[in-house]
Amino acid sequence: MGTNNITKAEIIDTVVKNTGLSKAEVKAAFDGMVNTIIDYVANGDRIELRGFGVFNHKIRQPRLARNPKTGEQVKLGKRVVPVFKPSPDFQDRVNESLESGN
Repeated sequence: MGTNNITKAEIIDTVVKNTGLSKAEVKAAFDGMVNTIIDYVANGDRIELRGFGVFNHKIRQPRLARNPKTGEQVKLGKRVVPVFKPSPDFQDRVNESLESGN
């Protein structure tokens, strides 16, 4: 593993190999989980998956920004953005893996 971009299909294939479930079962479960997370966060709920992290939303207030290409000021309205905060275990595992060169 390295700095590759991993696709949904590759994740599904890995889960199939690791669990013995069929590809259709894993795809259905994966899609169901992702859609459920999106639905809950879209409804303003906070989702905590212990050992993994928290999915939530954040309200960004209106502000003036600058178009980097033209330098022109652009007014951004109030908006809600999804956020993910990894659990301490998740963060530690990533840090350890990257520090050791795996």
